Amino acid sequence: MIKTDILIIGAGPTGLFTVFEAGLLKLKCHLIDALPQPGGQCSEIYPKKPIYDIPAYPEILAGDLTHKLMEQCKQFEPGFTLGERAETIDKQEDGTFIVTTNKGTKHHAPVVAIAGGLGSFEPRKPQIHNINEYEDVGVEYIIKDPEVYRNKKVVIAGGGDSALDWSIFLSDVAKSVTLVHRRNEFRGHLDSVEKVQELKNAGKINLITPAEVIGLLGADKVTGVVVKESDDIHLDKEYELECDHFIPLFGLSPKLGPIANWGLEIEKNAIKVDNSLDYQTNIPGVFAIGDVNTYPGKLKLILCGFHEATLMCQSAYQIINPGKRYVMKYTTVSGVDGFDGTRKEAPKAVVKKIE
Repeated sequence: MIKTDILIIGAGPTGLFTVFEAGLLKLKCHLIDALPQPGGQCSEIYPKKPIYDIPAYPEILAGDLTHKLMEQCKQFEPGFTLGERAETIDKQEDGTFIVTTNKGTKHHAPVVAIAGGLGSFEPRKPQIHNINEYEDVGVEYIIKDPEVYRNKKVVIAGGGDSALDWSIFLSDVAKSVTLVHRRNEFRGHLDSVEKVQELKNAGKINLITPAEVIGLLGADKVTGVVVKESDDIHLDKEYELECDHFIPLFGLSPKLGPIANWGLEIEKNAIKVDNSLDYQTNIPGVFAIGDVNTYPGKLKLILCGFHEATLMCQSAYQIINPGKRYVMKYTTVSGVDGFDGTRKEAPKAVVKKIE
C-alpha cells in the first residue's frame, strides 16, 4: 500500500506543478499515470512542438516544459506509479480514499486530485480483427523498454512523430526495423523525416509505403504480419512479413476511462467542479484540476491548470490539517525547503558600514 498526502491522477503539467505547490505546504504527493513516463500529452504526443502561452516563456518545447516541471518538483520527492491506470476508488470510514490501479497497486490518501488532462489516453488500434489476442505477446502500443526489442525483427506502423522517432531509435537496437505507412507523406518533425530517409538509404530501415498491416500471424505470439501494399498503378498486393513485434503507433485517444464510474458529476466528458473556491468535485476530498474539469468560463490551457492546482492545494491542506492555520509566505522571502534536505533561497543582503 502506497501512502501519501495528495494522490494525483495524471502526471501531466498540471499534476507535476501540483507536487511543487503541495511541497510548499509540506504535503507529500504520489502520481498515477497510464503512460510510461511523466508529462502527459507533452511528452507522449508532441514533445518537439512549441508552446507559446506559458508565462515567462515566449516559446518552449512541450518536452522541455516537462523537464523543467520535473526539475522544479524534484525537491519534494514525488512518487510515481507509471504505466498503470487508476481503476477504482473506495472511500474509507475515516474519509480517506484507497485508489487501485488496473494492475492491483493500491494507494491510500486523504485527498485525491484528478489531473487527468483530457482523460486517460488509450491507444488507437488498427482494424485487425484478432489484434487483442496478441497484446503483450508481440503487439505493443507503447514502447516502455527499448531493450525488449534488442536483436528482434520489428514492424512499426504509423506516420507521425512517434512512429518516426521510434523507428530511428530502434534501428540501432533491433535486428531489423520495418516502417509501414498508408501514405508516402509523413506528418512529423522535419529532422525526423530526413533521418528516416537517411537510414532507409543506408539500408537500416525498411520503408513500405503506401501500405497497411491488415493481419497478424502466429499461434501463441506474433511471428509475422500481413501487409497490403498499393503500387503506382493502384493495384493492391498482399504478402507476409516475418517479425517478432508489431508496434502500431497511431496516436492516443483521450477518454475519462474508469474515472467516469466513480460517482463524479460528469458533463460533456469532463468533471464538474466548484470553481468559486477550490475545484472540488461533488465528492468531498476529491478535486479535479486542469483540462479534465469543467465549470462556467473554463479554458483548457496549461496556465489555467497551474492556477487551479495552487488553490486546490490550499484546500487540501485544510483537509489534512483541520483547524491548523497556514500562513502564506512568498518564496522570494522564505525560500524553498525540499523534502530531500535541499534549500533554495535568495542571496542574503550584506550589512556593512560605509565609512
